[in-house]
Order: sequence, then structure tokens, then C-alpha cells
Amino acid sequence: MNAARPLRVVQWASGALGRSVLRGLLERPGFEVAGVRVYDPAKIGMDAGILASRPPVGIAATADEAEILALDADCVVYAPLPGSVHGNDDLKTVCALLASGKNVIAMSGFVYPRAHGPEFADALERACAEGGTSIHGTGVSPGFMGEKLPLVMSGLCRKVDHLYVRECFDVAGHPSRGFVNDMLRFGHTEEKYVEALPCARAVMRATFADSLHLLAAGLNVVLDEIDLDHEHVLAPGDLPIAAGLIPRGTVAAARWTFTGRVDGQPFITLETVHKADASRIRDWHDPGYGLRIQGLPSLSLTAADDWISNAISAAAAHALNSIVPVCEAAPGIRTLLDLPLITGRLSR
Repeated sequence: MNAARPLRVVQWASGALGRSVLRGLLERPGFEVAGVRVYDPAKIGMDAGILASRPPVGIAATADEAEILALDADCVVYAPLPGSVHGNDDLKTVCALLASGKNVIAMSGFVYPRAHGPEFADALERACAEGGTSIHGTGVSPGFMGEKLPLVMSGLCRKVDHLYVRECFDVAGHPSRGFVNDMLRFGHTEEKYVEALPCARAVMRATFADSLHLLAAGLNVVLDEIDLDHEHVLAPGDLPIAAGLIPRGTVAAARWTFTGRVDGQPFITLETVHKADASRIRDWHDPGYGLRIQGLPSLSLTAADDWISNAISAAAAHALNSIVPVCEAAPGIRTLLDLPLITGRLSR
């Protein structure tokens, strides 16, 4: 790779997260926006700079995947909502991008593709071999809190008996209705929410099972199985939030608990909670993160909701900071276990 040449990067999806990545690509040296893939018909043809609330840069957004595949680009930051929401086949799309010669930073899964079985991982490896490319899944959760931080802390233990990770996310300020209403399904009646639970369980399992299997691999154990439990609560009143009104009596919070077992005993517990408005919904935990390692020695860490001033910006930064090492990596699946420590960098 020619270090003097900016890396040409495509931003795939332009929701709140995608726009944050776009701003980073436009502002940081060493990167050049090669294209933007959008889903909203109203955004087709819009300049990438305008989408990111920046001056125009002469790159028009497109909804045509063939146009993106034909671009000369080094990397794609792939950040749509999970495939079941948009109805696209994420594996097929990502393999096509990889085979076309574009590295992929995925922000909607792919944190540990081997968790989905050999056929899934082999398809990615074949595409990477064809294109001479790599894929890496990242973000904040999944991508950092439930994977990287526990493994870093486990370096202080000579024995790990159980690992517990908790995230409680207040989405009151999250601007994406696609995330809050379509993916989390907040604001839906309980009847409609329950009808959609089988699909939601599949999406959540596909998203977070990666994290448990990656943690297990990092700790040199193999999980026998992963149990999944779910609870939800209804809005105690009308909740006006950034993504729109959550009417009283509709679903306004959910807790998902994943338990990875080794020899029949719980070894990893990952709990993720979303609340439409944590100031009005007191069930479960306060917003923030928690980590406990039972072992020798035992460790614990808690962080309030404001430990990150902007979670969307943090997730976007993690993707941006991953671009250079992923483009420099050998072709293939590259998890955080395979890459050097990724840190903030202003330039290459």
C-alpha cells in the first residue's frame, strides 16, 4: 500500500452512525470519501458533504449497490441496521464487497464470524482470498465493551471462573427512528412486539453470540451453548424522545441476557438493556456499563452513562481507527484477537 496516497473509503449507510463516520472521513488526513451507499430515497444524489453537515465534496450518494461494487476503493465502512430490518442479505453483500477488492469494517455484526459456523466463515474467507482483502467487525457494543475491555482486564487475572458484562443504554437522545422504532421496536403495542419476538431473538442472538464466542476464544475455552432470556416493559406514560413519541402502554424497554456455558456451568454472562427514557423507566439498571470478573484475583469496573460523552461518535471513531490496520492486514477474517491494539490516530 502506498502510504502517500489517501485511503479511499466508502460509507455504507447514512444514518446517525454513518453520518458520524462520514464526518471523520472528511475531516481526518489520510482518508478520501470514495462513495456513499444510502437507503432513504430522499438521500439519493445528495452530496456526501451535505449528508455529513459539511461543505460539498463532489461525491453523490447512491442506492445502487452495483455502483459501489464498481468503485475504486480501499475500504467500506459497512453500517446498516441488521439485515432483517432492511431485508438485505448481509453475508452475500459483504462477500461481494470483499471479492471486489474492498476491505470491510463492519458495524452491524461480523465481530467473530466463526461463531456462525464453518460455512459462514468459509464464505468470508473465500471472498477475502479472491479480493485480497480483510473484514473486521467493530463498534462500542458489540465491538469494545463486551469484548476488548474484558479481555484487557482479564490480563490481571491468573484464573477466570466467570465473566459478567452489562450495558444499559438510554436511547432518549438517539435520533434514529430506524434504530429505536424499527430495530428495538419501541413504540409498538405489546401484541405486535411479541409477534416480532422470534425475528428479534434471531437478530439479537446473531449480533451478540459473536461477542461471547470471541471472549471464550480469547480466554482459551470453547462454549458448549448459549442461553438467551428476554424481558420487556411498557411505557408508564407518553415518552417524547429524540426519535419520536413512545406512546403510553407501548413497549419502551427491553433486557436481553446471554449466558455462555462451559461444561454445563455459566462462564460468560452478557446483559444488554435498552430504555426509551431511563429517567422515566427505573427497571433493571441505571444507564452505563458494568464488568465483573470472578477469578484470581476478582475484578470489577462500573462506568456511568456519561463515561462516553457521545456513544455514536465513539462507535464511529472505533471504525475510523480500524481502517488503516485492517487495510494493512493479511487477507482474511480479522477479529480484535488478530489485530494490534487499535488507538486514536490523527494521521497515517
